[in-house]
Formats: sequence, structure tokens, C-alpha cells
Amino acid sequence: MKTFVGIDLGSTTTKAVVLDESSQVIGRGITNSRSNYATAARVASEEARIDGRFTLFRRALGAAGGLHGHLDEFLGALERAFRMEQFLEQLEDLEATCRGQVKGERFTGVEDGIREALVEVFKRLREEAPELYAPGAKRKSDFFRDIAGSRYHNHSEDVARESKLPYDLLLNVYDKSIIEVENRPPAGALSEKFRRALDRILAADPTIKAEVSAVQDNIESTLAIDLEESYVVGTGYGRVTLPFSKDHIRSEILCHGLGAHMMYPGTRTVLDIGGQDTKGIQVDPNGIVANFQMNDRCAAGCGRYLGYIADEMNMGLHELGPMAMKSDRPARINSTCTVFAGAELRDRLSLGERREDILAGLHRAIILRAISIISRSGGVTNEFTFTGGVAKNEAAVRELRKLVKENYGEVTININPESIYTGALGASEFARRAFEGGARMERAA
Repeated sequence: MKTFVGIDLGSTTTKAVVLDESSQVIGRGITNSRSNYATAARVASEEARIDGRFTLFRRALGAAGGLHGHLDEFLGALERAFRMEQFLEQLEDLEATCRGQVKGERFTGVEDGIREALVEVFKRLREEAPELYAPGAKRKSDFFRDIAGSRYHNHSEDVARESKLPYDLLLNVYDKSIIEVENRPPAGALSEKFRRALDRILAADPTIKAEVSAVQDNIESTLAIDLEESYVVGTGYGRVTLPFSKDHIRSEILCHGLGAHMMYPGTRTVLDIGGQDTKGIQVDPNGIVANFQMNDRCAAGCGRYLGYIADEMNMGLHELGPMAMKSDRPARINSTCTVFAGAELRDRLSLGERREDILAGLHRAIILRAISIISRSGGVTNEFTFTGGVAKNEAAVRELRKLVKENYGEVTININPESIYTGALGASEFARRAFEGGARMERAA
């Protein structure tokens, strides 16, 4: 099966989208961006292919009419089991790497104790893995580094105390090891991981064995499909570092414009707020960019800025929007400069201003800055599409709707749940068109 891959290497996350020959999305993948951008690109692409495999499972099993109406339940269980297989595989790699780090003067006299402590820490990590991937389990992140790091820190603190070892030694071993592991994508064959996941499901619930047996041929035939990577296009903040030739790179402006058009064909204005920049883009009826404006080199008002605010307030990034939504009296923020943000936050909090009011004011300041960028690109034209990671922030969306209505009247505002993949989507369509154009030229020759 011919597929076309678009990779958007952002400053904080790297996204990939896989299309089929008819421009239908097969799969999406995301990972945290690293200093090793080539690894981030590989991991995101692999995640998109995994997601694509689940799409093919849904198609094949749905067409077979098996599982007696339990298709969603089965696929949900299969994905949880598959993710746990991935987690355990990387956990094994992390343990081996940690054990290999225990050497040097710092560990003299405690090497055996540290290794024994590591055995206990990873034993506890493996034992709790089923709980992390149980139905309804909530995780703050799906990235291995975040999950493993959080749990490792908790268990190593307990084990260090029980073993009467310095806690910082266990942390030092982890910090040195996780970078190596993170830059080594899981090496196991996907088909084998899917089969182990399926075995895990059947062992946990033998009652569905007969139903699964009835569609086993469909499962095997789906696993046998080769998702041929026919053409790849890279884009995004780190596109110049991608391991592609110039022919396989497109600007993020072009990719976001085309991606927004693919999601909403009526789109004429696009606002993208990413981790490092804000883009106001005007597109024609075919999704071709007619004009655009970007912020300067400063990251004020972007995802990185919000991340800094979250750190200053000792909150998770995902908590900022809900907290700001509680405000009915947004504070007037003088600046969205990242350099001065911490000082202003501390001053306002010391004066007794409520956290929710400060955050609401910050979100309004961010969107005001974005509206200014859009106005320089040509203003807001119906339809308007908001993309990027900040589009998932409900407080930012609330302020955007208010300001668009105040300045431009009633305008259709599109916000897709998968908006973070807009750039990768446009890149994948550029990949499909490049391959199709090449194929046409070969036939003509």
C-alpha cells in the first residue's frame, strides 16, 4: 500500500501524518522534539504508522462484521495492550542502560547497592505497568520519558530510603540513561508487538477468544499489509535539520495553509500558534498561500511562553486554560515578554491578584498579539481556522472568539481536534502530489 508521510518538526513536539493515495489520513503520530531531530522524526513517523495500523484494523474488522458490535471495545483494549508492550520494551532498555551507568569514582563502594536498588525500582515499575494502561487510567502524558520519569522518581526515592543509599545517585543514573534510551526508538517488530498485545487481551478475557478467532484471518491479513513509504516531506521549525534533501522540504507557512484547507476547504484565514512562533496566513480557494505574517524572533505569546508561565506558577501546561476559564475579571497584562513574565507574575500575586484573573489576562494578551499579526497579513476573512497546540487551550479559544467578533463581526471559526497536525497534514499532501507528479512524468517518458 503506497503511503505519503508529512513530518512537522516543531520546537516542542514533532508530528507526522500518513496519507493514502486518495488523500485520506491513515495515521497520525506525535512525540516530544529532541536535540536529536532525526530520532524525533523517526519516532513520530513510527507512531503514525502504528496509528495507521489501527485504522486498517478498524476497516478490515468492520467490513468483516465480526466481534458482534464490540469493535470499539476490542480496538481500545488492543491499543492499551500494545502501548503497554511498547512501554515494557523501553523499560527493559532503560534498566539495562541504567545498570551500565553505574561506574566511576562517584559510585565507588556503593556499586553493588546501586545495582540492587535499580533491580528493585524496575521491578516495581513493571508490576505497576498494567495499572498505567488499565481501562480509564489517566496519564498526564503518553510519552515514555514523562511516564517512566515520574514513576522512577517516586519509586527510587522509596528504594533509596529503604536501602540507605543517596537518592541523588539514583537520579543521576536515570538522567544520564534516559537521553540515550529516548534517542533509540523501540526496535521490536510491530507485528510481533501486536501479536503479544492480542495474546495479553485473550489471557485477560478468555470470553472473547471465540469472537477474535472468527476474525483472526482479517487480523493477520491486516498485519501483512506493507505500508510503503512512497514519499516524505518535512516542514516545521527544525526542518533544516531533517535528514532530507531540499526537494523533500516545504516551508511551514505553505504546509499550514494547505493543511487548514484540507481540514476546512472554505478556509481563507489561518492562525497558527505553535511552540516558537505565531503565523497569520491568508489562503486562496485552493489552499495556496496569498499572504502571511509571523512574529519576530521573540517567542512571546507562543507555546513556549505558556510553558514558562506554567513553570512559574507550578502548574501543568494543560491546567492553564481551565484555571483561566474560572475568571470573570481578567487582569490587564502589560507585556507578554518571556523575560519579564516571571517578575510580573510574582508582583501581581504578591499584591493579592487571583491566579485565575492573571492567567485570563495573559491569555487575552497572547491573543491580542496574534490578532495584530493577522491584521498585518490582511485581517480575518470568513472562514477562519485556528491551528497549533494552543488551539487546544480553551481560554485562548474563548479570547479569540471574543476578539474576532469585536473586530470583524460574525465569522465562522474552525478548530479541529487534530489541529496540532495541520502542518504535517499539509506536508503529507505535498508528498502525495510530488510522488503523483513524478509518476506522471515517468509514464509520459
